[in-house]
Amino acid sequence: MRLLHAATALAATSALAVTLTACGGDSVASGGQSSAPASSPSASVSSGTPADHAAATQDPGSSAGAGSPGTGGTAVSTGRNGAGRCHTAGLGFSFGSGDGKVSSSDDQQRLAVVLKNKTSAACTLQGFPGVDLKSSSGSWSLARSSVTPKKVTLAAGSSTTFTITFLPWTQGSGTEFKATSVVITPPNETTSTTLTWPGGSVLLQDGATHPGTYTGPVGG
Repeated sequence: MRLLHAATALAATSALAVTLTACGGDSVASGGQSSAPASSPSASVSSGTPADHAAATQDPGSSAGAGSPGTGGTAVSTGRNGAGRCHTAGLGFSFGSGDGKVSSSDDQQRLAVVLKNKTSAACTLQGFPGVDLKSSSGSWSLARSSVTPKKVTLAAGSSTTFTITFLPWTQGSGTEFKATSVVITPPNETTSTTLTWPGGSVLLQDGATHPGTYTGPVGG
């Protein structure tokens, strides 16, 4: 009987051990499945958009980091090689060759006006200047020629010209405009300068479709 009881007890103990082992196996399997969520944060960090954006912003090799030096270089290049518009205050005005004198002929004549860059930096001019002849009785804004303007760059101290073409007035030729001065406004400027008109009276054609008195573009 004692042997029977011992055998029975041994069998029960073995069965209990098998049961516990099976439970432990299930626990490990369950633990393995629960480890998958634990790996999710890791996957999220690897895609980590905020972290990537921060790294890109601070990375000198990124497009954001490399852009600043590139932009700076362009700005320096523009400042070194480019030139701003010439302003009235930085220009000197005078008449061209012949000390501003014109012939006594009543034929159409040309008067060169010199624009000199008085500043220490290069500047550009492009277009037609505003030209107004003045008399004691009024003002006459001259028409423009059909010449296409070109861009002119003036180094410090250099000059360019434009031409005023005009028809002098003679007795019996028409209405006399007794010009005494000429007001010149450089292209794209609003400030003017005034010179004494050297040409005497001009045949007034302010209403003509193709007047014989007009201005050309700078550098033209």
